[in-house]
Amino acid sequence: MSPINIEKKFSLFSDQWSPKTVALLNDCEIKLAKFEGEFVWHSHADTDELFLLKSGKLRILFRDGEVSLSPGEMLVVPRGVEHKPVTDGECEAIMISRQGEPNTGTAGGERTAAQGVWI
Repeated sequence: MSPINIEKKFSLFSDQWSPKTVALLNDCEIKLAKFEGEFVWHSHADTDELFLLKSGKLRILFRDGEVSLSPGEMLVVPRGVEHKPVTDGECEAIMISRQGEPNTGTAGGERTAAQGVWI
């Protein structure tokens, strides 16, 4: 066991919308991600998804509204709820979801990140 240096881990990658796994917690993955621009509308049928914003500004759109996050704030999107993350500039987030869950959930498509990418 050793500590995970989040700052160092974020410095190891620059690609957007492609979460990287840094730890496992029971049956969940703790991932780091960089976002910029708009993602796709998607939902996760069998798992909640936690976003903890480290830097930047993140808006998570829902079909009936939106939630804005600033650094140090987090939001849990319940399973089955369709959402679309959007940023005006780069942001960094820590995410938690069930192990093996695609970042695009049930939507699939070209933005689906490779699974099992550890940093």
